[in-house]
Amino acid sequence: MLERLELEAFLTLAEELHFGRTAERLHVTTSRISQTIRKLERRISAPLFDRNSRTVTLTPLGKQLRDELRPAYDQISASIAAASQGNSVKRTIAVGFSAAWCGNLMVKATDLFRIRYPDTVVDVEEIQLVDPLGRMRSGAVDLQLTEFPIAEPDITTGAIMFAEPRALMVPAGHPFAARESLSMEDLADATLITLADELIPRYWKDYHFPRRTPSGRPIPQGPATNFWPEVLVHVSQGVGVSTAALRAEQFHARPGIVFVPFRDAPTIDYGLMWPSAGQNPLVQRFVETIAEVALSDH
Repeated sequence: MLERLELEAFLTLAEELHFGRTAERLHVTTSRISQTIRKLERRISAPLFDRNSRTVTLTPLGKQLRDELRPAYDQISASIAAASQGNSVKRTIAVGFSAAWCGNLMVKATDLFRIRYPDTVVDVEEIQLVDPLGRMRSGAVDLQLTEFPIAEPDITTGAIMFAEPRALMVPAGHPFAARESLSMEDLADATLITLADELIPRYWKDYHFPRRTPSGRPIPQGPATNFWPEVLVHVSQGVGVSTAALRAEQFHARPGIVFVPFRDAPTIDYGLMWPSAGQNPLVQRFVETIAEVALSDH
């Protein structure tokens, strides 16, 4: 008896004839697809695919198995879909966002998703940047719009939805506050307030709160806070400065803080991520919906 992944991997690879595209469609790694196919071939003691460095083709036995399995699989899938539509219990997807401007996009996408799929429930929650991956890894959220980079083996990332220029938040009386723009090299002359890094990937923190300037000069590190409001309080009280998306000024402007744009900093890129395994079947539908909304918004 075939396992579900074996069946889906075989039929998808038989259609795509490409391990990478098959893995992408099934939201698993290419090596997982390769291992699954090899396991299936060992079970039947015969190759189902001929593959080399350039092409993947079905063997005669592979074609026979595809032709026998496909109709049954399609019938089962159709029956499950029909039963799902007739079920009075609504399907649920939980989505998260990590910044107010991400929240605006997420709410618009949620409204459109509910119109298109009225049989679904969408739960939306804000994700604290001090633990950007925890809610997803615990299974609390199925999809998250967040600051990149994200490079985790158990998490799949989608395309960049939008990018924001970067700014430095400085106290109103700070010498930088009178500048029209700043260089990343200026960070060597300030104390940088950051987020606590117990649950934040090191590469993520180094991108958003660097320890050195592009030329290698050390950046003095100030308090590491647990929540964004604490960063704002420290900056307004003159404890230090902190990096942010320039767009944050629209949501967090206050008398004691000035947002000064960087002229040479890389943008902050925002994109979607979701678990690589055990994915909610509604994820790809939501990905398509939010991409459509992001395109019209930006």
